[in-house]
Amino acid sequence: MSSITTSALEAPARRSVEKTCDDLAFLVLGVVAVVAGLTFRDYGLGWDDYTHAEYADLLLRMYGSGFKDTGALSFANLYMYGGGFDMAAALLHKIIPLELFETRRLLGAVVGVIGLAVTWRLARRVGGPLAGLAALLLLALCPTFYGHMFMNPKDAPFAVAMVVLIMGLVRLIEEYPAPSPRTILIVGLGAGLSIGCRVLGGLALIYAVIGFIPLWIEEYRKQGAREATHRFAHVVYVLLPGLALGYLVMGLIWPWSIMEPGHPLEAVTYFSHFFEKPWKEMFDGALVSVPDMPWSYLPTLFALQLPEVLLVLLTAAVVATFMSLSRKDVTAKRKSIMLMLTLAATLPLVIAMVKRPALYNGIRHFIFVIPPMAVLGGVAFARGMDWLGDNRRAWQPAALAVFAFGLLLPLSEMIRLHPYQYTHFNHIAGTVRTADNFFMLDYWGLALKQASDGLREQLAERQEVPPQHRKWKVAVCGPQRPAQVALGPDFTIGWDSHAADFAMTLGEFYCKGLAAPVMVEIKRDDVVFARVYDIRGRSISSLLAIPAP
Repeated sequence: MSSITTSALEAPARRSVEKTCDDLAFLVLGVVAVVAGLTFRDYGLGWDDYTHAEYADLLLRMYGSGFKDTGALSFANLYMYGGGFDMAAALLHKIIPLELFETRRLLGAVVGVIGLAVTWRLARRVGGPLAGLAALLLLALCPTFYGHMFMNPKDAPFAVAMVVLIMGLVRLIEEYPAPSPRTILIVGLGAGLSIGCRVLGGLALIYAVIGFIPLWIEEYRKQGAREATHRFAHVVYVLLPGLALGYLVMGLIWPWSIMEPGHPLEAVTYFSHFFEKPWKEMFDGALVSVPDMPWSYLPTLFALQLPEVLLVLLTAAVVATFMSLSRKDVTAKRKSIMLMLTLAATLPLVIAMVKRPALYNGIRHFIFVIPPMAVLGGVAFARGMDWLGDNRRAWQPAALAVFAFGLLLPLSEMIRLHPYQYTHFNHIAGTVRTADNFFMLDYWGLALKQASDGLREQLAERQEVPPQHRKWKVAVCGPQRPAQVALGPDFTIGWDSHAADFAMTLGEFYCKGLAAPVMVEIKRDDVVFARVYDIRGRSISSLLAIPAP
């Protein structure tokens, strides 16, 4: 009777905890959506935005002409990427009353929130409601992911597509050897979207093959070689419709990929070698040519840019995963799921450390590993709380307080850095204040938008008008197209500082500090992100502190 009463009391309590976690998760998603909806206009354009908008127009023109206009299939090198996000933004722009680049920012926010939701559901599926909530908080309060989702047209959508695919693969392991139609659909859709964004999505095949090894070993032991092979063949067979759907999706958003069977492999070969004229970037206080970045580039930046609480929980999860592989009390399916998630979070970094491709622009090309990192962190936190509940229940409030404090650190930095969250460096690095001396911060040049707004406001406040018969001339050290869009039609943009009225420079190592009056200064945490100088009547030979590549 006592055990029955205890069970009756504990069951509603568990349901209450689960419901509370789920309610809080919905609240977090709602808050992020509202904040993103109120602030998406604050984010400036990066180096690639204008070109991606042109690519979208060419793709839509190709579809509209019945494939007669094929300019999109040879445009710059973007034809080797998918244009799904770009086309969606261009189509959305036609039906909502926003400017094109505001529409792109809004769609980026929507895609990012979808990524948060999928990450939550994935972690909840793997580790329960508390793991889902913890993973959601870890990802939403990861400044690198949050900042990129607004303005990164390739890497952020790719990260979301990859976590959709991982969700499908996790479901496939759980339901093996009889995957449901929904799982088949998710796998196919995730594969099509991820490879259609970037050919790097093919890495998921490696995750799956290695991740499934514990399950296949268990199948071989219990079912025998013949039956295990038969079950595997059955799974491959039932996946074919989903993979066919994925191929169609890939072809829709990346048409070049299906023009010839070998095009995806051609893209792999192309991107495995550096395809531009090399330039130098700041890494660890030294200027390094991007094809010669050391193997430590990615691990250093991940260690210094991810929130401390995520780093600690991720480390615990990876160690626990590899320790569990030899444990008999852990099911084969559980081992496969955790191994696959660990590979998704770490294998791309290991491959890059070994192969040492050209690396630049911080960790933006590897944003796609952060959602699985957050899932692992969420699962580790939930398991830790469960262990404390069984062994040290009095310590649970302290652990929860430490976790909350760990989340407040990046949250405070995100508020201070807005809208430059993607430049975040954690307290291990000394925040952006210290990191500015050793690493690049605003490599996308987002601060030029705020600098441009400040220049226009200054001129309006002073009631100054451009010289007769011409526009204001602005020399820019940084991405010029974003500055032109932000300044508007009353300004002419260029590199030449000799005949310019104003100079607009990023606060990066390659831009000079000028001996001229400062009209606008964009700063965060005492770090200069951009300046606008009044150089009328002054002779400025160049805005570059180092020779152009």
